Amino acid sequence: MAALAKLSEKIITNYLENQNIKKDKDVEELYLARQGLTEVCSLRQFKFLKHLWLNGNKLRRVNCLNGNCRLVELYLHNNEIIEISGALQHLTCLKLLFLNNNQLTRLDSVLSELKKMNCLQTLNLFDNPIAQEPDYRIHVINALKSVVLLDRQEVNNLERNMAHKVYQQERNHVSESVAFGRRSQGSPGLYHQFNSLKCEATKFDNRDIGNSFLRDQVLHETHEDACNDRRSKKSIMLYTCLDWSKVPRIEERRTSEHPFDSPEIVTHVYR
Repeated sequence: MAALAKLSEKIITNYLENQNIKKDKDVEELYLARQGLTEVCSLRQFKFLKHLWLNGNKLRRVNCLNGNCRLVELYLHNNEIIEISGALQHLTCLKLLFLNNNQLTRLDSVLSELKKMNCLQTLNLFDNPIAQEPDYRIHVINALKSVVLLDRQEVNNLERNMAHKVYQQERNHVSESVAFGRRSQGSPGLYHQFNSLKCEATKFDNRDIGNSFLRDQVLHETHEDACNDRRSKKSIMLYTCLDWSKVPRIEERRTSEHPFDSPEIVTHVYR
């Protein structure tokens, strides 16, 4: 394995010498296509690498791009790649990715790896086993909404609408089957027929709770009858006070020869 990596290092060194590039930070393009490589050494030192050609080799996995987050174009077509999980998801600046003519067999795994690439516009996945799956193109369009050119064909509005319609129905079906965080049997209209429900009269508590006036009120023919009945049922309010008009003044007590009546308590009744 180390010997295979050494081969790629030698090819890279020769390429940089031919391009008269002496500093790693000056490397923005690297052409390693059709070199018969089965393993590529780490390209971490090329921090500003934007365009990389690795097509036409014999790569089965891609393990050399851990430090190349600025990549914009990546050519990996015509290899023998069987898996990309964990190899490309950090390349969020990618605008073009060629993975056609490889041996990718798990579509969900591939789309999961690419889902964070919001800048990705051109994608080739044809000539892979995943391209033979039913509704493959609609599935990719739904998962990677930024892609405008898929397998050398432009993504049109009809395809986008179709993808949205198909997968929106699926999301709605899932949401209907979940109730209060638990799995249910589906919407009530499907599994709980109305005629199977027993309708029972509402039971009332006869105890006085809250305002029970409406519950116990008798219907009246006129508004005045209702007001009079309501007025007659109000609680009685008593108000008592001293009748000061019958209390003599000090001078009258002193000069009068007649006895005075005792003071009276006057009671007022209100409804």
